[in-house]
Amino acid sequence: MSKRVFLIHGWGGNPDKDWIPWANSELKKKGYEVIAPLMPDTDTPTIEAWVNKLKVLVGQPHSDDIFIGHSIGCQTILRFLGELPPGQKIYKVILVAPWTKLTNLENDEAWQIADPWLNTPIDFSTMKDRATSFTVIFSDNDEWVPLEDNRKFFKEKLNPEIIVLRNKGHFSEEEGVKEIPEILHTI
Repeated sequence: MSKRVFLIHGWGGNPDKDWIPWANSELKKKGYEVIAPLMPDTDTPTIEAWVNKLKVLVGQPHSDDIFIGHSIGCQTILRFLGELPPGQKIYKVILVAPWTKLTNLENDEAWQIADPWLNTPIDFSTMKDRATSFTVIFSDNDEWVPLEDNRKFFKEKLNPEIIVLRNKGHFSEEEGVKEIPEILHTI
């Protein structure tokens, strides 16, 4: 059985957008079984719908599973991991543009969608025990994810490998990001 990789896109995204198709293709070439779902109501994501979808997709977590998320997909993965029973552990988590603080959202509707994600706590108390390793990838010019606040938060909570890339924005294809080779280098 090949190792599974779960690729969880971001808010307003889909499996055929941004760097997800590239990662899907490259990981399959390396022999991984890649699961890259279309998450529910992508323009108005909710914690319950996204975490429940991930639970159904994963079924029984394997100790060699890898989870890769983008933006709100990172939150989904972390919330999923926080609900695992004690002793359950997966292999690796790679978070691209993760956040617990946001800036510059377009309008009140966007803030209303983001509010539960920002204000419903994630259980980080045992998070480090849920995966063998964590990698967090930020950009130095992400307009929505303030680098210093989020880097400090994730360093404190997960003690991950932290990679800061230059001029990648929010890692979207609109910003010219269709590949993130650092993902492959960390696996």
